[in-house]
Amino acid sequence: MFRVTWSRAVQAARRARFAWAGAEFGAGCDLARGVVLAPGVRNGRRGRVTLGSNVSLGRGAVLRAWGGSVAVGANVFVGEYTVVYGHGGVSIGDDTLIAPHCRILSSNHTIPPRGERIRHHPDVLLPTAIGRDVWLGAGVTVLGGVTIGDGCVVAAGAVVARDLPAYAVAAGVPAKTFRFRE
Repeated sequence: MFRVTWSRAVQAARRARFAWAGAEFGAGCDLARGVVLAPGVRNGRRGRVTLGSNVSLGRGAVLRAWGGSVAVGANVFVGEYTVVYGHGGVSIGDDTLIAPHCRILSSNHTIPPRGERIRHHPDVLLPTAIGRDVWLGAGVTVLGGVTIGDGCVVAAGAVVARDLPAYAVAAGVPAKTFRFRE
């Protein structure tokens, strides 16, 4: 009984801390220890992190908006130490599974001429969309500007650099579709 009550109190404290920072939650969200939700402000734009109902974030998961947005649908699982950068906007559809150690990006740097510092050039904002009922295996990287269609499965360690059509099963670096779910 004490353990259940303590767990609920810890969850409520975590939600309150992130709500104070500007994150929004649906009912039944489970936030593990070490989770970071950071709407943040960048270039004068206030960021937004929104979680649907029954979202589960594994230990050490990081969702940073950097002045953009991270919108997570309902019934989504995000594995341990997964990082989502929403500077250019990231949306994750309902019923999606994201395994541990994935990276989801939504911006990139320009490549300036020699002699100019990379860090002084603006980011290119590249909205990233992950559909419903998607499964990203462990260690998948999704680059900015990519759309992953509903029902896709992406094998562990893949780097998704181009759009994937609905129900594709993809693997490799860069990820390539090798069949479709039946």
